[in-house]
Amino acid sequence: MSQRFGLRRLAILSLSLLVFCVLLLCFVGSYVFYSILAIYSPDSIDEDTMFTGVDVAWLGAIFIITLTSAAFIAIKLSRRILSPLESVIQSLRQVAEGNLHVRAISSKNSPNETSQLVDDFNSMAERLASMETQRSFWNAAIAHELRTPVTILRGRLQGLTDGVFTPDAALFQGLLHQVEGLNRLIEDLRILSLKESGHLELDLFPVNLSDDIESVVQMFKPTLEARGFSVKAHYENTRDVRCDPVRIRQALIALLENVQKHALPGEVVVSAYATDHQCCISVADSGPGIEPEQALHIFDAFHRVEPSRARHSGGTGLGLAVVKAIAEAHGGTASCQASLNHGTLLRIEWPL
Repeated sequence: MSQRFGLRRLAILSLSLLVFCVLLLCFVGSYVFYSILAIYSPDSIDEDTMFTGVDVAWLGAIFIITLTSAAFIAIKLSRRILSPLESVIQSLRQVAEGNLHVRAISSKNSPNETSQLVDDFNSMAERLASMETQRSFWNAAIAHELRTPVTILRGRLQGLTDGVFTPDAALFQGLLHQVEGLNRLIEDLRILSLKESGHLELDLFPVNLSDDIESVVQMFKPTLEARGFSVKAHYENTRDVRCDPVRIRQALIALLENVQKHALPGEVVVSAYATDHQCCISVADSGPGIEPEQALHIFDAFHRVEPSRARHSGGTGLGLAVVKAIAEAHGGTASCQASLNHGTLLRIEWPL
């Protein structure tokens, strides 16, 4: 408690001592002045100019009143200045103890500097609380994503050990599929972590982007057509586009996987064009579309518009977040909007 009010007491004592010294200097200085004047120039003073008992009493009363007023003003001023600081100090201690929901309080009469300090502290506390919430969410989401494939792998392997399952190609193909899903999840998490830490490195050089896009489209085309999709591709001025082709292919794969998992059978249009200033790649489907409120969060990690459907299709909720990370690593953006045929158009663009 004494440490908490040490600064306030110091301010009050300092201001009071300052006023006391000023008054003391005025009164004692007056006596010294008249004493010196009486010694060296006695003719310049007379009894009427000397202090009387009434004068001394009056000066003493003024001394006490002035000192009391100074102490009162010092208390009010220190309370106005230091109360927000004390609130910040107390809140900092609670934050250090793990309470991230505490907030400092600033009075209406606080100076601008202390009010700004309180606002900055509260902003920092809110950011810390948000980061802690996100960390908890990520831990729970990652554990949830890992649980399903690990449970399947454990059950199948335990069944093989106990002789419940017969070793055959189909069983091992299923196990391999689960391992590939785990590997994809780990790679997606690695990319997002590198992006957040600013260490997602790109190998940038001019490429014929249409060749890379066409290779990805041809890879997905048989599967998409088997599910009732018709795939079209359009390219314009995509020669000598500066980018990291490996990352761009990775982003396009995630976009087409999103179509494969969530879009209704229909026309899928993959477009790419480049100007003197930027390059754009987009994938448009024919439905079912997405609400504008959902479109704002579709590139967030672990966000699913239809959780049950995504779970059934094996999605991890990280694919579009990886797309956004790759676009931003190129200095660009990722966006979602309605397509011309009432579906969804996902676009990435970056400056050249």
